[in-house]
Amino acid sequence: MLELKEVSFIIRKDGEEVPLVDRVSIQVPKGHFMAIVGPSGCGKTTLLKTIAGLNPESGGALFWDERNLSEDEDFSPSEIGYVPQFSIAYDPLTVDESVEAATRLRVKSRNTAELDARIDRVLEETGLGPISDRQVKVLSGGQKRRLGLAMELVSDPKILLCDEVTSGLDPRSEREIVRLLHDLSRKDGRIVLSVTHSLSHLELYDSILVLHEGRVAFHGPPEQLTHYFSVHDTEEVYPRLASQPSERWHVSWQKHRASYQKMLDRNREKLVASGALHVPAKPKLPEPEISDPAADDDAESGKRAATRKREEADALKLPGFFSQFSTLLSRRWRIFFRDRGQVFLQLAILICFPLLVTIFSEKASEPIRGYSDTKQTDVFVEIQEQQSVRADQAKVGSAVSGIIMFQVVLLSLMGSNNSAREIAGERPIYEKEKFGGLRPSAYLASKVAFLACLVITQSLWMAFFVNLFGTFRGDLVQHAGFLLLVNAAMTAICLAISALMRTAEQASLLSIYLVGFQLPLSGAVLALPEKIEAFTRPFISAYWAWSGSVEALQTRVHDAVKSVIDTGISPQNACLYALCAHIGVALIAAWAGACRPQWD
Repeated sequence: MLELKEVSFIIRKDGEEVPLVDRVSIQVPKGHFMAIVGPSGCGKTTLLKTIAGLNPESGGALFWDERNLSEDEDFSPSEIGYVPQFSIAYDPLTVDESVEAATRLRVKSRNTAELDARIDRVLEETGLGPISDRQVKVLSGGQKRRLGLAMELVSDPKILLCDEVTSGLDPRSEREIVRLLHDLSRKDGRIVLSVTHSLSHLELYDSILVLHEGRVAFHGPPEQLTHYFSVHDTEEVYPRLASQPSERWHVSWQKHRASYQKMLDRNREKLVASGALHVPAKPKLPEPEISDPAADDDAESGKRAATRKREEADALKLPGFFSQFSTLLSRRWRIFFRDRGQVFLQLAILICFPLLVTIFSEKASEPIRGYSDTKQTDVFVEIQEQQSVRADQAKVGSAVSGIIMFQVVLLSLMGSNNSAREIAGERPIYEKEKFGGLRPSAYLASKVAFLACLVITQSLWMAFFVNLFGTFRGDLVQHAGFLLLVNAAMTAICLAISALMRTAEQASLLSIYLVGFQLPLSGAVLALPEKIEAFTRPFISAYWAWSGSVEALQTRVHDAVKSVIDTGISPQNACLYALCAHIGVALIAAWAGACRPQWD
């Protein structure tokens, strides 16, 4: 049984405490189908999230099978399923692939046959078998809701929480979903709680919970709803609620609560007697013959511990880190190759950016004139020679420095494009999968592995393509290494931004601003004031990659670059350590963002 005793959830707004859920007390037996209804903003979704453990209760206690969830451990991932209002599946995947990924992430299967059997059973239960090969993006609203249910049922949850799963559906699809939820509640004693605005098809529910401003106004059989509120039609319930303050409805309900609970109990007994409801019997533990009160307490504690141990043994085991990692990485590559727009964008970047660099690299390949070995007797000729040599140095040095910075900035832009939306763009799906038992470590590792492939391909291709059409005048391997590091650093930083931001739009905007400030704050084009430069330089990845590549130039070219810039050039080791530090700090920030709950 699921029981709530005086459960409250309070937030602070404008310095005052506002109860979104206020002293809710209900009992929901196994095999029960309950609707949670009420006007908009009455606390329905908040209550559902409080039951799920997403909102920590501010007062009261929740009990599940005599286990105090407020003090003991929360639900295990396999015990509970949460179906949000909108689709939480990737559009490029098929129905079968979506359910398979959910199964691999939530259930440890002994072999492929067991995995396939579970997937087939869930598809059959939800009526998705005939359309299992369709992509998610072509599904109707009702089919997407069924898919959301299927992805939760893979772990056989004992409690299924559904948040507005019938919202926006046509009447036929709505009834089909409600009928499906009703049937699911009759399987293995599963509790199904459904938040809904609709007051249609109430006859399919075992009980109706009506909330008003976070308080319970009614909880009883659906056939008693209109009688309790003294209305002729269910559509009149909401206007009737608004006619009185929520506190009066709550006080009135406290007076009549016991009688309506008896009605629910009688209805349940009838269902069991008719065979319409079958709840698996709970195995009984042998009763110890102990009369001492202290010993009785110990025995009761031992019984609870034994019950908990038995439930843990019955619960499905979560897959390991590497299993979840491989599933996520495989799914990410599948989504990437099916997104033609993203594939074409990556190919365009790989082709156009290096070509753009080679167009401007001609001056960087010109020879640098040196001083004549013959001493000039004419002072005027010697001055002309010095001016000519310095002009050549300035022209070539400026071109080489500019080309290196151009490559660095373009790779920074690639890094931003790689990861700015990588986590924020799929935040609802990730949060839902994390609720279902996904390890943040496996998730972040899969992102790093995927992005590392892009970074290596982009950076090495940039270095060697440009060198093919205009030789890098120094150590190419070192130059390629710094290009790789700046791309990795910017990719990691934008991944951290994506993990910390709530929306993809916020993450993209901040990442673009970050890339835009790389060039002016690096000081490679115009020297900054020393005070500003000392503060900004440690945080500018472009400076360290540019400086490290300049240090890899041939001596004469290196001197030519130094002759035209006012910014100091740091040693290669310092550049290497700085870029590695950027990557390390960014990954730590990404880890913090991935671990932090960010439900809408």
